[in-house]
Amino acid sequence: MADTPLDLSLDAARLTAQLVDFPSESGTEKPLADAIETALRALPHLTVDRHGNNVVARTDLGRPERVILAGHIDTVPIAGNVPSRLDDEGYLWGCGTCDMKSGVAVQLRIAATLPEPNRDLTFIFYDNEEVAAHLNGLGHVAEAHPEWLEGDFAVLLEPTDNQVEGGCQGTLRVLLTFKGERAHSARAWMGSNAIHKAAPALAKLAAYQPRKPVVDGLEFHEGLNAVRVEGGVATNVIPDSCTLTVNFRYAPDRSEAEAEAFVRDFFADCGVDEFTVDDHTGGARPGLTHPVAQAFMAAVGGVARPKFGWTDVSRFSALGVPAVNYSPGQPLLAHKVDERVKASLIPEAEAKLRAWLTS
Repeated sequence: MADTPLDLSLDAARLTAQLVDFPSESGTEKPLADAIETALRALPHLTVDRHGNNVVARTDLGRPERVILAGHIDTVPIAGNVPSRLDDEGYLWGCGTCDMKSGVAVQLRIAATLPEPNRDLTFIFYDNEEVAAHLNGLGHVAEAHPEWLEGDFAVLLEPTDNQVEGGCQGTLRVLLTFKGERAHSARAWMGSNAIHKAAPALAKLAAYQPRKPVVDGLEFHEGLNAVRVEGGVATNVIPDSCTLTVNFRYAPDRSEAEAEAFVRDFFADCGVDEFTVDDHTGGARPGLTHPVAQAFMAAVGGVARPKFGWTDVSRFSALGVPAVNYSPGQPLLAHKVDERVKASLIPEAEAKLRAWLTS
């Protein structure tokens, strides 16, 4: 269906199915970006811009506040789960149903059917969220056209099962390298085993107790874990190098500098020969104390939860725009072969956003 125009008159669940049937694995989003741009340019109340495969549409009604609704249009690789299908229990199945084409469908429905919202709106549809951070389309837009991302509050339509998730944790990945000396394993005493040298760091990680700070009323849960061990030359050689990859997921009350300092100090007595920061992206505070956020919470209901994973709310936070995560998808089903979404939750999310933007 990649050559079929998007039909924004469809209800949000059926529009989700149409979006799922547009294959858009990371790096191949152009046909879907083209279709979204074409559909939005047909709406006279929106100004539409494009940067690469990122489409931005805005109302310009002179309202005192501006709200951003943002969602990525790429998916993880398809695993035999396209086209979409609706089962007898009301679940819509398919790659991207949950992460995050159901959220994108809600964005498109709001864009198409709400020409005079109570706040000016910016809709952002961006590419390459599911891959390396330097490819992320929202980051590219922020660098090239920061004025397109100006706003008072943002809702990122990442999967949350229609429950508000505030902020996000930061993620730091470091490489700990331990050096040894090669020798024949029959005469191991002639060398120094680099893998064994990593033992103190592994033992310290096994004993680590996670910190659970409360940030703006939400309890986050940090994690420090070894996620990969690399070492060894051959089965009869004492290894002269071992690299331990460690991932630190940290609460948004820490700055990036504080997070890195904590990890360096944690391993300071573990005999690390080389400490390398491999990847690092900061977190975002929940932002729920902002008046616009409080109005949003009143409209959608429920109790806000912390976002333990990293999301692009971090990019909005860095721009000074408080942001939350909210959409119909179930986060535990994201990226799975059996990815699916409860179809009834999609128009429910649309209705709650509409109530917030019209009350």
